[in-house]
Amino acid sequence: MRTCALKRLTAVLTAVLTASGIGASGYAIASTQPGAGGHDGLTAGHVVGGPELAQPGVIVNYPSRHAPRIPKIRAGAFVIADATTGQVLAAKKPHARYGPASTLKILTAIALIPVLNPNATVTASKRAVSVEPDIVGLKRGHRYKIADLFRALLLISGNDAAIALAEATGSFGRGIALMNAQARHLQAYDTTAKQPNGLDEPGQFVSAYDQALIARQALRTPAFLKYDRMLQAWFPITARHRIQLFNQDRLLTEYRGFIGGKTGWTTPAKATYVGMARRHGHTLIVTLLHAVPGTTFASATKLLNWGFRMDGQVRPVGWLVSPLPSASSARPNAAATTRKTTGRMQAGLPGGISVPLTAGCLAVAALALGAYRIARRRRAPR
Repeated sequence: MRTCALKRLTAVLTAVLTASGIGASGYAIASTQPGAGGHDGLTAGHVVGGPELAQPGVIVNYPSRHAPRIPKIRAGAFVIADATTGQVLAAKKPHARYGPASTLKILTAIALIPVLNPNATVTASKRAVSVEPDIVGLKRGHRYKIADLFRALLLISGNDAAIALAEATGSFGRGIALMNAQARHLQAYDTTAKQPNGLDEPGQFVSAYDQALIARQALRTPAFLKYDRMLQAWFPITARHRIQLFNQDRLLTEYRGFIGGKTGWTTPAKATYVGMARRHGHTLIVTLLHAVPGTTFASATKLLNWGFRMDGQVRPVGWLVSPLPSASSARPNAAATTRKTTGRMQAGLPGGISVPLTAGCLAVAALALGAYRIARRRRAPR
């Protein structure tokens, strides 16, 4: 009887974990082979985006010996992908984890734009005004419009604006939770956000593949594109003083068909970049991580040129997976807003896959185990 009860308990726990996107071993159930229309196959233990993305070095499937070679890029990792079809045309160490620097602000924007009223205001806190470098110049105690802060975030990479936007959700922690929830929703399992501005923080990482997933979602977010494509804007520091913001992304004016993107740099992360461009009905995404400073614009241009030339000719090396079916995972909830690093259990997978075992799953498991123990006591001889 006890064996039967244990089997029933195991079945329940397996169902609970599977429904939560976690296998019985604690591993993530990863989408790997998307079919037509963005329907993803579900296979536990495989690399997100396809097994070829686990290969070392530069990954590309040339159609012939005479096909144009992919340019040599001075970066630790990169991805060039078709945003429309989801095909990854070429990559280098796509799941390797690196510091994001300011390219993380794309995730900040797409996670917070849906939950913040652009016409609302937020008061600049001590935390927001103390961050440096690359600040727009917020004054403590002054109120700032959300839309203005998003412009500062994306045009000049305002680190203080990022803090203020995170706090506008109700608290700094809630803003970070929304970012990580959005990453999980997009199946960006290599990504962990700890600072909304992307400044270096232990345990904060992204991958070139995840950056492509995040950029693809940005393309689906009209408000993001509106902010990100602005060449210049005015920002009111106080009622009597305003400054002019100029977009830092040179490719907006230098690359034909460019849609938008984000630059980044810190000493540990080195140079990082995300760019998106559209030509002849094709939209490409390029992501660069751990690149040699001063090379990202040229490298992105080379990869985009190669991608537009070879799109439809090379066999894809992988796929950009679709977001998880339920958009609710990207919305604030009790687990997302109260989850703490010390209360997490991480399950690792090949290819840099990592998913938190949430408190909700543990609670259900504990209840099931408790029920089993009670049943055992009731059946025990007296």
